[in-house]
Amino acid sequence: MILRAKNLSLAGRLDGVSAVFEPGRITAICGPNGAGKSTLLSALAALITPDSGEVLLGETPLAAMPPQLRAQKIGYLPQNGEAAWDVAVRSLVALGRMPYRDEAPGMVEQAMIALDLQAFADRPISTLSGGEKARAFLARVLAGQPEWLLADEPLAALDLGHQLTLLRHLRRVAEGGAGVVLVLHDLALAMNHADYLVVLSDGGRVAASGKPEVALSEEIIRQVWAVEAQWIGKPGARALIAR
Repeated sequence: MILRAKNLSLAGRLDGVSAVFEPGRITAICGPNGAGKSTLLSALAALITPDSGEVLLGETPLAAMPPQLRAQKIGYLPQNGEAAWDVAVRSLVALGRMPYRDEAPGMVEQAMIALDLQAFADRPISTLSGGEKARAFLARVLAGQPEWLLADEPLAALDLGHQLTLLRHLRRVAEGGAGVVLVLHDLALAMNHADYLVVLSDGGRVAASGKPEVALSEEIIRQVWAVEAQWIGKPGARALIAR
């Protein structure tokens, strides 16, 4: 089902944001600091209530959906995940099954394998590095097998190798029919790995949307980020050079 933001406004953070997110593809939300990227993602997960507008899943407003059903449909990964208790990694990942009220060990193991966490399964979460923790929290979301995976800067704490591994896994999630929405600061990663872009400008307004080569054109970058830049390289392996 399509996830749709319809005229979302929140004082000082979003200004009439409308966007359509389709299943089966990776959508990146980009924009300068303070443009409302994380706020939009939180609204898409029904974690905040806008002053006006609504978020629809199919034809159903998220606000009208029972919380348990909503948690089954939408998995959300915040920027800085924290564990309330210092549990083992396997136990943390298993919390992703809470919306279904089952343990489903096979799905938990599958999520851990996908994020290369088997060696850490019995270690307390506090003993992991920042990048390892980021993978564990994402595995928790994946264990719930949501129809929509919303992640706020999921690559920020990862080294290059794990960034690429995670992006490949997110591609497989999208190819399996789920929708993936990522907040990304790295414009090259968005250009090379997203299928669709929503670009927010200062004030929380949509400055551009569409395929990466359209929404992240050099002109859009000039207008939104106030940077003169040039794309070099072939599609799928482009780099952004500031001038």
